[in-house]
Amino acid sequence: MKKVAVILSGSGFLDGAEIQESVITLLTLDRAGVQYQCMAPDIPQMHVVDHVTGEVSEGESRNVLSEAARIARMKIINIAEADPADFDAVILPGGFGAAKNLSNFATLGAASTVQKDVLAFTQAFATLGRPMGFVCIAPAMIPHIYGPDAQLTIGSDKDTAAAITEMGGVHVECPVVDHVVDKQRKLVSTPAYMLDARIGDVATGIEKLVNEVIGMIDG
Repeated sequence: MKKVAVILSGSGFLDGAEIQESVITLLTLDRAGVQYQCMAPDIPQMHVVDHVTGEVSEGESRNVLSEAARIARMKIINIAEADPADFDAVILPGGFGAAKNLSNFATLGAASTVQKDVLAFTQAFATLGRPMGFVCIAPAMIPHIYGPDAQLTIGSDKDTAAAITEMGGVHVECPVVDHVVDKQRKLVSTPAYMLDARIGDVATGIEKLVNEVIGMIDG
């Protein structure tokens, strides 16, 4: 059976993984008959945000792996202990956690780096030539993983696209219901909630991404 690694960045779109994007990803994999394994780095979150007020909760600390387990509803593993060779594909849902916990793109933009365990896992996967899918803001990590000239989308946000271009990525504008494919790298991305969109349209784009990634496994 095909097995996909799903890398989560916490729980909650302002400081972790976007829950709707994550659940849509898992649901689409399950409906396709694909086994998945959720994983996350065992590190503190950058900060904790009150999702009612949108304000940072001063003095509060949470763990990315523990928070991601809320979404996984199953055994979740520390990405540092995961073997890329055990998986056929990788998908990274979005949420600000991808830019705050899996990387520091939220604060450093084009000068950002990727969290070391996430970088090691995804770069190994890229070297293996196996497919990866990136949702929402997660594609901002792609230039660090693949190097220059990788094609990707975060939708149409000009500032984010400019930072990605500065990092060496090739940004392609894309509507929420679609996705961008870099066939050479077996790399797929979709904007999701980088755009102001309805959940139904976000689901359409993510479903296309997931099915594209699945199709690349044997391609």
